Amino acid sequence: MANEKPGTMFGEMSGIHDACFIITICMAQILALAGLGQGFTPLYIVGDSFSVTNDGELSWYLAAFSLTVGTFILPSDRLGDMYGHKKIFLVGTIWYGIWSVIAGFSVYSGTSRFSVCRGLQGIGPALMVPNALAIAGRSFEGKKKNYVFACFGASAPGGSVLGGVFAAIFSELVWRPWTYWTISMILPPDEHEAKNDGKTPTFDFAGTITGVTGLVLFNFAWNQAGVVGWTVPYTFILLIVGILFFGAFVYVEVHIAEYPLVPIKMLSKEAMFALSILACGWASFGIWVYYLWQLVENLRHHSVLSSAAQQSPVAISGLIASLAVAMACFLTGQILIATTLVSQTYWAQTFVSVVIMLWGMDMSFPAGTIILSNGMPREHQGIAASLVNTVVNYSISLSLGIAGTIIRQTNEGGGNSLGSYRNAWYFAIGLDSLGMVIALWFFWVSVVQGKTVS
Repeated sequence: MANEKPGTMFGEMSGIHDACFIITICMAQILALAGLGQGFTPLYIVGDSFSVTNDGELSWYLAAFSLTVGTFILPSDRLGDMYGHKKIFLVGTIWYGIWSVIAGFSVYSGTSRFSVCRGLQGIGPALMVPNALAIAGRSFEGKKKNYVFACFGASAPGGSVLGGVFAAIFSELVWRPWTYWTISMILPPDEHEAKNDGKTPTFDFAGTITGVTGLVLFNFAWNQAGVVGWTVPYTFILLIVGILFFGAFVYVEVHIAEYPLVPIKMLSKEAMFALSILACGWASFGIWVYYLWQLVENLRHHSVLSSAAQQSPVAISGLIASLAVAMACFLTGQILIATTLVSQTYWAQTFVSVVIMLWGMDMSFPAGTIILSNGMPREHQGIAASLVNTVVNYSISLSLGIAGTIIRQTNEGGGNSLGSYRNAWYFAIGLDSLGMVIALWFFWVSVVQGKTVS
């Protein structure tokens, strides 16, 4: 290792090789968020093609994607530990491409099959993202690793805009299936990975079965309740069963698994604080962005292309946010959109909310990833990245389900759309406030009082 380049686990690499590696890592994040963003813009076009108008059912087109991304990330990281992160990364790109093509052809099927295709499509990013970050975490050290993670986080809004813009163009001017077919054409290239010289872990089957089942059932119950309501018995039965499975997952991880998917015993208090803040902020973001699209398209009656253009400040703000420090961005952006008027110009509160909200988005992801990565040994770098991605994507999907129940209970038979959207945003403000309290307490304990929380 005498030739090792400072900040990296590899020998001397050319600047071009280094740059290509970082671009590949960031492309995984860009395409993952593009998959989410492509669900927002043509939402009503897709719904109309299936004769669907229910907001709860429409939200499944996004929630299904986020659910599988957030749920399948943890076992995909363990597969990377066993078979090589590079191999699983490539499997994820192939899977993503195949199911993006199938999702495009689902224009000929029904709404339920389309939601299933979106869910299966999300398994691709679940395989790609944590393994890409695991390669980065094992490949770089110190400031260079922080730089790579910051670039990774800054790629998120660009990916969201990319997906939204292409979805708008193809849905409005060409044909909706091209929204998904295009994703399969721009998947990231092959790249190198760091070697893991440690003992290859065994696969945690018990943890995977209990964890994935618990997360899926719990999330499905909340999202389906927005469609059929809580009076239908299977919604709350699945909720209870999901909680029981998740309890079994925690027991397995703590007491049984030799190589747990989530090393709960190793999680520091610092990591738990970071994950709690991420969960509140990104759950709020999911509600903000979904019902912002409803406001712009459904109440203000803007075209799909116009709606996508109004989200374009996201990409610009994202690059600035990764280099700056800001406080309470999720909360501020949420309050701005919750109090906006339908008749108000876009350049007032809506534009400011779009710009500010993404500061919180861009600062939280790299910060959370760096905190967990620095608190984990090198062999668990993939787990650190997986936990952050699980919390981010699962929180978005779960919050949309809870918001769907709020909309169902307060929309008054479809005659109070703005009021019901605001109620969902008010719930998100509560999540932001909770996250703010946790963050301030964490800051007070660790910085002002000078105590360690690990």
